[in-house]
Amino acid sequence: MKGKVYLVGAGPGDPELLTLKALRLLRQADAVLHDDLVSPEILTLASRNAQLHDVGKRAGRKGVRQEEIHFLMIELARQGLQVVRLKGGDPLVYGRAGEEMQALRNAGIEFEVVPGVTAAFAAAASVEIPLTLRQTASSLLIMTGQFADDRAIPDLRPIIAAGTTIALYMPGPDARATVDKLAAAGVPSHTPCAIISRASTAAQQTTVTTLAKLSSVSGHAKPSILILGEVVRLAKHQHAGFETLGTELMAAHNAAARAEVNGA
Repeated sequence: MKGKVYLVGAGPGDPELLTLKALRLLRQADAVLHDDLVSPEILTLASRNAQLHDVGKRAGRKGVRQEEIHFLMIELARQGLQVVRLKGGDPLVYGRAGEEMQALRNAGIEFEVVPGVTAAFAAAASVEIPLTLRQTASSLLIMTGQFADDRAIPDLRPIIAAGTTIALYMPGPDARATVDKLAAAGVPSHTPCAIISRASTAAQQTTVTTLAKLSSVSGHAKPSILILGEVVRLAKHQHAGFETLGTELMAAHNAAARAEVNGA
């Protein structure tokens, strides 16, 4: 019997945010290759008969090489097993799924991608930040703060001017360095931002501040995500200085919406 590999998104950590399809595949899997970020609660949902392989990689710590993950997926599938490659968040968002799909294609192994809730959506939902908002933020940019070749963050001034919300994955362990990178990319120091760690879990931490004050934030666990933009002013965990501004922003948005309806 020919095996198959499923590249499955485990979501941000809360087991209830798994898709029904992800849950079904976990319960039916012969083997599960999971990342470090997949919560223990989710792993308990796997079949009792499934092989569990921890193939996690974390910054600053020795882990399984990507080539070894490719080899293991392919070999298990060639043995006729149903393999779940379980990734935190969504497989296609900074999950290296592109490399794994190519390796499976080259080996002639059948595979399927099962999407999951990505960190930006879970983080924003937990703090009640609308990632888009009519009249204020009509677009969303998902980007990383860590590049493989250590290049600078590209010029973001046109993005900021357009009112785009930015979801920065992997902002890095040094808040001052992150602030410097974003400032060099043209992000104004007064830009509202929220840093959310371990979104959707009991260990979640949230700080709402501005880019200028971000460097003073410490003690956040990893992984974390940084959301930047005017929409952050509407977060439920607002910094005291944002409360009035958030109310004014929503009032302006509602006024614009009423004008649009009346003009229709």
